[in-house]
Formats: sequence, C-alpha cells, structure tokens
Amino acid sequence: MKIGVISLGCAKNLVDTENLLGILSASSQEIVTDYEEAEAIIINTCGFIESAKTEAIDTILSTADLKEGNLKKLIVMGCLSTRYKEQLVEEMPEVDRFISIREYSELGRILSETLGVRIVNNYGKTQRILSGKPWMAYLRIADGCDNRCSYCAIPLIRGDMHSVDEETLIAEAKRLIEGGVKELNLIAQDSSRYGYDLDGQLHLSGLLRKLDALEGVKWIRVLYLYPDEIPDDLIGTMKECTHVLPYFDIPVQHGNNRLLKEMHRRGSRELIIERCRRIREELPEAVLRTTLITGFPGETEAEHEDTLSLMKEVRFDHLGAFTYSSEEDTPAYEMEDNVSPEVKERRLSEIMSLQAEISEELLNERCGTVMEVLVESRDDLSRMYVGRSAMFAPDGVDGCVRFRSDRIYEAGDFAFVRIKRAAGHNLIGEAIDMQ
Repeated sequence: MKIGVISLGCAKNLVDTENLLGILSASSQEIVTDYEEAEAIIINTCGFIESAKTEAIDTILSTADLKEGNLKKLIVMGCLSTRYKEQLVEEMPEVDRFISIREYSELGRILSETLGVRIVNNYGKTQRILSGKPWMAYLRIADGCDNRCSYCAIPLIRGDMHSVDEETLIAEAKRLIEGGVKELNLIAQDSSRYGYDLDGQLHLSGLLRKLDALEGVKWIRVLYLYPDEIPDDLIGTMKECTHVLPYFDIPVQHGNNRLLKEMHRRGSRELIIERCRRIREELPEAVLRTTLITGFPGETEAEHEDTLSLMKEVRFDHLGAFTYSSEEDTPAYEMEDNVSPEVKERRLSEIMSLQAEISEELLNERCGTVMEVLVESRDDLSRMYVGRSAMFAPDGVDGCVRFRSDRIYEAGDFAFVRIKRAAGHNLIGEAIDMQ
C-alpha cells in the first residue's frame, strides 16, 4: 500500500513519526512523499498551543480533499488526537481513525484494521527511519512530564514522566551511529530529570558518560534542562566528556519570582542567575539558550522589567519568547487573562529587541575564533557552505555558520572555520586547514 506520512510539531513528535515509518517499512508498505499518489495518509499532530492546533486542523482538512483522488484512508495520531479525540471523531467524519498516544502500544493492530493490510505491532521496537538529515538524530530519553507548570498541557497529553532505560538508549544510540549519525540530540520534556521516575535519583550524568564512550559519535547535545536540576556534577560531566557539547538549553520562562511561583516553576530568579554563572565559570565556552513567556495573567510592567533585567544580567546566547495563550484544563486557564494582546505584543517586541542586541554583541565576540562546523548544505547562489558549530542546535532557531572554501565538502562533513563577522543570528567565515 502507498502510504504518506505528515509530521507536525516538535522533535519529540518527530521521533514518534520516525518510529511509525519504521513499522511501516518493516511491514513492506511503500512510503511515498507525493501525497497525490498516496492511498493512505497518516498525520502525526501537535496540540500544545493554539497555533499548533490550528496548523493541525488546517492540515487535516486540506489532506482530506485528496479523497477526491487516490486517497482511501486518512488517519490522525499524536497530541491533537489524544487531547480532543471524542470531539474530533464527532466533528471530522472525513478522518477514518483517530489514534491517541496511549494507543501506540497497539498501533500495528489498529493500522492493520483501518488500512486492511498487515502492519507489524512492534511500535518502538523496530528500527526508526530517520526523516531528516542522516548525520543527525534525536534520542528521546523520556516522555511525559511531572512538573505541572500551570500554563502547560503536556502532562494532560503525554502523562507522567517515564524514562527510557539506559540499556535501550545505548542500543538505539549504537544503531543510529552505525547508520551514519554523527550528532545525537537528547530530548525530553525535562531532560535534567532523566531517571528520577525510576528510583528517585537523577541519572543524566551517568547516561552522558556512557554515550560519550560510544565509538563513532562526534557530538552529543542535551536539550531542555531545568535550572533547578542542573547540579554541579552534571556541569562537571559536560566539562569532562569529550563529545558532550557545552550547550545548555534552559527554559527559564520569566525573570520575576512571583510569576515563577504562579507558573508553578521550581526555583527562583536568583537560582537561574547562580546556575548560569556557575556554568560559565566552569565552561567559559558554554552556550546558553532559553525561552520566555510574556503576558502571563497578572504580569505587571515592573514584572516585565524583571525579565528584561534578567536577560541583561545572564546574557543568553539564544532566546525564544512567546506571548501567553490560555490553554483549557490547565491551572492558569482559571486565571483572568488580563494582559491585553497589544501589551503582550509590545512586551514581546521589547524582549526580542533586547535579545537581538545581546546576541549581536556575543556573536561579535566570536569573531577571530576557529570553530568546528558540521556542513549541511551549499548555497548555489553565493557558493557558500552552510552548517552549524556546537553553538547552534539543529532545530533552525539558533542560526548557522556560512563559510567559503576552495575545498569540496559533502553534507555531513566537518570543517574548521575561522569566523570573520556576524550577520544577524549567523556567523560568516572561511574554512582553514588545521593539519
């Protein structure tokens, strides 16, 4: 059967999609990228915030139009299916089956019944098929979340945190590396809490040391570290490991203690500052990335200024910010959303303008340095190579390194680049010979 797969949402959702592709391939089904040819299409959705829900609904409706042609079956899975399954079944009869995350253990059986072809029922056990660049992969070390931030619907969708055991992760990492992956990006809703659900202890440091020892791995990056769970031993591990990048993705969300408490965030402004200071003391080359929410219910101008002052004090290398959106069934949903859209947008603009100044200053400090760059493409127009150094994550929001070279590089190669200047969020340079 010709089956098309559409993946929406975050990297954690992408891992689910790649597991789906694995069981379809193991079941001898033909995976197609031309959806006009597809006899069945499976959409893996996000349902986290309003914009993601809108994108998912629009994608479902536009895909359903293909039923006027070759398309016989339309299946929707993922976060949206989990959060709104009953409502969607009633309102979208053009979808043949909605599959919630909690049904993934029976995904093969459900797909077999819906599609009328045999699909093996071994979700998560069959080797994933990477859907992106073959030199990079996400390694999901846990799913779900125990943090219960007041604005977040993830625990409602994905449930409590459940870590993947080390043996399974090491085996998967080995398979990925043997398949040509050079960069492993560890992901979870809260990577710093890895293993805590198993025995009440934090196990990220131990996992990193075991991954670092694997033959063939080049870069290991950890995403989503909470500031209250970055102990000194984790900083020490990242300093000592050969392949673990000094990249700290720490979603702090706000700079005011009252709002951090209202958000049900553990820790404080003072802890955020202290941990970031400690990281830079131990790892001067460390890169700090964060996310912020502006316009949370009750946020005053003075509290907004606290966020700006936190940014000035910490000086994050990379920062993303979002205006607060009220999500049903979360504790914050009961709060009065009393910050106007205009004020939210103005505060967001102030945050991003300040960050642009900070990022420009920090990037300019990199000029004259030599960076090892993972080459990902070549721009046909400028004939410049495009890639990422350790300071840029693969999700496309941090920036990139663009460089010239007389040498020919293939995608997935590494090059040493002397940085000459900054341009926006990117760095520009020339390849050099380090031999």
